[in-house]
Amino acid sequence: MRRLFWLAMGVTIGALLVRKMSRAAERMTPAGVGASIAEGLRDLADAIGAFGADVREAMAEREAEIRAGTGLDAPLPEGGPAQLPRRGAHAAD
Repeated sequence: MRRLFWLAMGVTIGALLVRKMSRAAERMTPAGVGASIAEGLRDLADAIGAFGADVREAMAEREAEIRAGTGLDAPLPEGGPAQLPRRGAHAAD
């Protein structure tokens, strides 16, 4: 009975090792390496896209802060836009 147990244990461990080794060998083939590189590039593209979205969001927030601080979005006073005095060589025209 003991020998049968150890035989079954050896067969099980051997099968697991063969499966692990064949997976590792498959990853080392050109197709496996290519798939690994492709997955890495997809992850990099996702990270760059997320970074770009974060930057655009922060830019929009900052622009809103600047516009609010400078009054660029404030309504014009009644009577239309103010006329600035003319300066320079063409002021006499």
